[in-house]
Amino acid sequence: MLKGFKAVPPLVSDIDLSMDDRFLYVACWGTGDLRQYDVSDPFNPKLTGKVRIGGIVSRASHPAASGPLNGGPQMVEISRDGRRVYFTNSLYGAVDPQFYPAGIDGWMVKLDVGAEGGIDFDQRFFVSWPESHRPHQVRLEGGDCSSDSYCYP
Repeated sequence: MLKGFKAVPPLVSDIDLSMDDRFLYVACWGTGDLRQYDVSDPFNPKLTGKVRIGGIVSRASHPAASGPLNGGPQMVEISRDGRRVYFTNSLYGAVDPQFYPAGIDGWMVKLDVGAEGGIDFDQRFFVSWPESHRPHQVRLEGGDCSSDSYCYP
């Protein structure tokens, strides 16, 4: 699908703000990047962390996975305390095959967030989905940093 462009766009699939309004997370499904910005001064955002996993070209791996991965960060869930970030790799069933004709292997990862910013893979947390299953979104018990957290005490 992208051959005519000779480049891979970020294909931003999700944007999430931490509960304290300090960190903004941007999932770039196309490049495989998950970016963290400090937006405590919204007129001067600063990139404070970045990881790469999957991606259309790089197919970057995870420390606990063997070999290249497909798909990329999308549907980000931030824990209410802001210390953990989870994401899955399947965009949509109708879209995934456009970029990965051979199919997508489903996975989910967890990132640890530093107190002053920065994100790193949890070396022990890599969940593979059964073949032909693609995870789109996970929900955290008790809510996450999205509007559903206002439903919980």
